[in-house]
Amino acid sequence: MPIYFNENTKEFHLQNQGLSYIFCIMKNNQLGHLYYGKKIKHRDSFQHLLRTQARAGMSNVFEGDLTFSLDLLKQEYPSYGTTDYREPAYQILQENGSRTTQFEYQCHEIFEGKPALNGLPAAYTEEEGEASTLVVTLVDSLIDAEIKLSYTVYENRNVMTRNTEFVNKGKQKLELTRALSASVDLFDADFEMVQLSGSWSRERHVKSRELVPGIQSISSTRGTSSSQQNPFLALKRPTADENQGEVYGFNFVYSGNFLAQVEVDQYDVARVTMGINPFDFRWLLKPGETFQTPEVVMVYSDEGMNGMSQTYHDLYRERLVRGPWKKEERPVLINNWEATYFDFDEEKLLSIAKESKELGIELFVLDDGWFGKRDDDTTSLGDWFSDKEKLPNGVEGVARKITDLGMKFGLWFEPEMVNKASELYKQHPDWIIQVKGRTHSHGRNQYVLDFSRKEVVDNLYEQMAEVLKESPITYVKWDMNRYMTEIGSLDLPSERQSEVAHRYILGVYDLYERLTSQFPEVLFESCASGGARFDPGMLYYAPQTWTSDDTDAVERLKIQYGTSMAYPLSTIGAHVSDVPNHQVHRTTSLSTRGDVSFFGTFGYELDITTMTPEEKDEVKQQVHYYKQHRKLIQYGTFYRLLSPFEEGGNRVAWMVVSPDQKEALVGYYKILAEPNPGFKRLFLKGLNEQQEYEIEGMDGSYYGDELMRAGLMLENEYSGSVPPENEKLGDFTSSLYKLTAKQ
Repeated sequence: MPIYFNENTKEFHLQNQGLSYIFCIMKNNQLGHLYYGKKIKHRDSFQHLLRTQARAGMSNVFEGDLTFSLDLLKQEYPSYGTTDYREPAYQILQENGSRTTQFEYQCHEIFEGKPALNGLPAAYTEEEGEASTLVVTLVDSLIDAEIKLSYTVYENRNVMTRNTEFVNKGKQKLELTRALSASVDLFDADFEMVQLSGSWSRERHVKSRELVPGIQSISSTRGTSSSQQNPFLALKRPTADENQGEVYGFNFVYSGNFLAQVEVDQYDVARVTMGINPFDFRWLLKPGETFQTPEVVMVYSDEGMNGMSQTYHDLYRERLVRGPWKKEERPVLINNWEATYFDFDEEKLLSIAKESKELGIELFVLDDGWFGKRDDDTTSLGDWFSDKEKLPNGVEGVARKITDLGMKFGLWFEPEMVNKASELYKQHPDWIIQVKGRTHSHGRNQYVLDFSRKEVVDNLYEQMAEVLKESPITYVKWDMNRYMTEIGSLDLPSERQSEVAHRYILGVYDLYERLTSQFPEVLFESCASGGARFDPGMLYYAPQTWTSDDTDAVERLKIQYGTSMAYPLSTIGAHVSDVPNHQVHRTTSLSTRGDVSFFGTFGYELDITTMTPEEKDEVKQQVHYYKQHRKLIQYGTFYRLLSPFEEGGNRVAWMVVSPDQKEALVGYYKILAEPNPGFKRLFLKGLNEQQEYEIEGMDGSYYGDELMRAGLMLENEYSGSVPPENEKLGDFTSSLYKLTAKQ
């Protein structure tokens, strides 16, 4: 079992094949942090790593001892108010108005396996021996409360997970005003902080900055993990790059308001904290009640950013995603949204489906507009019954006709929202998130249902389950198109109004859990106005996410590159859409659109019936090509090669390698043409050095070591020759290179 406890020195050492994490019980009976990084040998004592010293300006814990100050010591789950002036991991407001606490070590438990979290998504184990868990119980005897710190370390993955539980065992009411899931005090602050930031249609752009004294943070207060910031950050050494150097990754398994921050103190200690955003959050703990925080997934890599990402990818594919779709190859789909928007009938849908079937597409998805009286976005959200004017035979009728063609059928829902012009709102105007007497702000003419109320979740479950039972549906696109405003519930007492945002997310998880349990064969794809809720919490229920509403091939290079920092290709919804693109009005070739979309869960979002015969033939070839390689793409090892965020970002490249290193697929993209450039080569990664590879479309064969060190020589570009021969011409070009081990 990879967790040690040194009885004499009171030290915990969590260890696996790649990392060590060490902390101790200090002389004040609180937890002090000693080491987190590459695996080191276990020994009987690590006390030499615990440093104390008398320093000017410090406040000290013990009278007569000028060396022991929490302002100087690295800690495991720090509080505020007892000599540490940095921001804490938690705060508890007591009935007497005090926020000061003194939680001390009481006991611990070490066991094999990883327990599930009640009502919350989390990574899991399939066999007890693949991970070990340490639970440390801390007690504040004055208020009779417990904090249980849970650590799980995986045996064969450089992964640790953290979560925290608060228990009120006393007689007074306690109020959590800050309850983060994890805190780590690193030895120094010589790092760059990497984050994924953006907005609608440009989600998860990679941003990097040097750590400086003070607080640098990312967060969401929007009720979702958000398009603006993703609940992920990495700390990389300044010399680290994609393929070498130390990186520490932190990812929050949660879909609501979050805070991820790094505080650099006066001694250049970097404190990383992550959890539910304390802004506008309070949680009342009555006697006997508990509060469970969501999980933080921590990854250590000494093989650069790619090494960190590959660890996340493997964990999320194998131990976060659940159900039959974990291993199942994802179908090639076509979605009717950009083809028809709200203007469709059964005949139009069937015409798209018939053409799609002829081209090899496997799944037809009926998007927004099939329910209530939904002719635009002002009406009918909440009324999940078929619009018989558009679909005289209902969803069931069109679904059966499409499945009779030999295709699968999928359906769009937006269960968390309601329009005021709907039967549901007329019957239950109190069911939206609101504050009595205040304006009801709207987004896209819609309002957020109060998922903190069980009767609301029950109603949506019953409506959705009825549709899924009646029709042969194998895919659900679950959308969510606006953020929260006027956050309040007419159902909760005043003392619990600051709990609404978290209770809402628990309600979303509850609905997902019920539906995925009853309909395990259905592939759920989460969507939040595109990628506003692309987080590990969603992946626990929905194995893939609509990555962005922006389907422009050039912008998708940035979006998909950034998304891959933490999330595997099997989770990244990527579609070919029409041109000029509906989001940025850029025109790119069908070939380039396909070459970008291949690196994800592939599909189309256009009116295939209006395409030329030549375009249809190209679509047919793309679908065939993707089917040939989708197992490799969805479940291989992904490497980023050239970044759109560095050196002008004009050239982008990535590749995926099969687990046995016998196959690889490389995507190379040039955004703007350059006049008379020099010869270009691309350094590949992840190949077997001794293996000889053949490259589709190229003569000869090449050993893996050559391709990784001398590089793959790329096509010639325009040089002024007349006429141009064998040259890659124009803007927005792409190339795919398929490598196969020579027999």
